[in-house]
Formats: sequence, C-alpha cells, structure tokens
Amino acid sequence: MGDRVASGEGRYVVKGLTTVCQEARCPNRGQCLGTERTATFMLLGPGCTRDCAFCSVRHGASPPRPQEAEQVAAAVAALGLSYAVLTMTTRDDLEDGGAGYVAAAVRLISQGGAGRKVEVLTSDFQNNAVAADEVLRAGVSVFGHNVETVPSLYEKVRPGASYRRSLTLLERVAARGIITKSALMVGLGETEEEIRMVMRDLLNAGVTILVIGQYLRPSHQQVPVTKYWEEEAFSSWEKEAKELGFKAAACGPFVRSSYRAAALFRSASLH
Repeated sequence: MGDRVASGEGRYVVKGLTTVCQEARCPNRGQCLGTERTATFMLLGPGCTRDCAFCSVRHGASPPRPQEAEQVAAAVAALGLSYAVLTMTTRDDLEDGGAGYVAAAVRLISQGGAGRKVEVLTSDFQNNAVAADEVLRAGVSVFGHNVETVPSLYEKVRPGASYRRSLTLLERVAARGIITKSALMVGLGETEEEIRMVMRDLLNAGVTILVIGQYLRPSHQQVPVTKYWEEEAFSSWEKEAKELGFKAAACGPFVRSSYRAAALFRSASLH
C-alpha cells in the first residue's frame, strides 16, 4: 500500500499516476477509495483532446509517459487488486489514439497475477479498428465505451464525438465475443423515450452491461443539470434493462461506469 497516499481532504492518488476518481470528481470516491480500497486508473495523462461540456477533465494533452504501463501494473500489484479498471483520456493527437499505451498496461497487469482481470474504458479511437483490436488482443475481460448521452444532445454535450461511431465500436467488439459495457448519463435534457431508445440501441449493438447514472455538475464551468431523476426511474430502468436482455445492469443516481465493476463482471459472466 506504500504507493497510495491519502490527504485529509479525502484525496487519494497513486504516486506518479492519475485516477479518474479525482480528475472526474466521481461522487463515489469516499466509498471506493476509502471503504472498498479500489481505484480506476486513467491512462495517457490528465488532459483530454476533446472538450465535452459535462466533463471536468481538463482540455489539452501532454506527451505520454513511456513508463506509465509499468507504473500502473506496479500500483495494481501493490494494492493487491484482483480486478483492475483502466480508463483513458481521449487522445486524438496520437496516431493510434493511445491504444498502444492501453494495451501495454493491460498486458503487464494481466501477467502480474494469476486470475487477475482487467476492464478497460476507452475512447472511440476515431473509428480506428486497428487501434481497438490492439487493445482487445492484450486480453481484456470487459471492454467499455460510454455513449454518455442521447443522440439529440451530442452537438451540445459531446461535439467531438459521434453516437453512431460509438455504437459501431461497441458492435465490433461484441462480435468478437468480449463482454461489452456502456454508460449513459441522465439529467442533461433527454426524454424518457430517448433513454429507452438508447437502451435498445445498445442492446442491438451487443452490449452486455448497461450503466445509467445521474449527471452531477462537477463545477460551474460545465453544463448545468436540467433534471434530477427520481430513484424510482433508475429502479425502473434497471429492471427493464434486465428484462430486455442485458446480462447485467446498474442504475442509480450515483452509479458511474466503473462503480462496482468487478461485481457487474461476475454477474455478466454467470449468464
């Protein structure tokens, strides 16, 4: 545990690395980092080349660190994790979108312990199939890519992304027989019918695990919340997702894509 440091403000970092827990200001930091003692590592630096209106990860990019994969693998080993989650900033400035760095980290983590599982949450790699395949070949147990919001809000919320491109990526991965996962935020101006449409689209794309959570404005610099959905709505969506055919689903106000990731993987694997 010597590689992890906690301050009095509840800020947890792994030396030399970035966790999405802090950069994205996840509301589950206290539980995951303080109680369950887990973290989701964010690769390729703290800056992102896209500037989504909902996200607190800062815009911009720095040169990737050559030793990042080794450092992440060492941290996973030091923390004694049997299930590691790796996410990444979007790096449209790199030829492969950063896929090589992600793949290297997956391989090293997997090699570091018998039975150790690795879940990734990647960018869309700008529809670069070769880049996505490189990550898949590294040996991931779950491949995650978030659609984030409904198609009608992409221009406002995710101007650099494409809903269709995201579905194509997920469909391509699912066709390889790999467990796929995607998350949707609500509270940005979507309708209930649009939410259900996205659920159906993801299922048709072969997505295995569905996550739905309430958007919470990280700071005044991000787009404001338009609606706080009731608990009953999340319970209804989770029930409906399982009835539709998703192998696992987690829906709740504070649920995020990497929340209880190992438990969702186990649930999906049983089906």
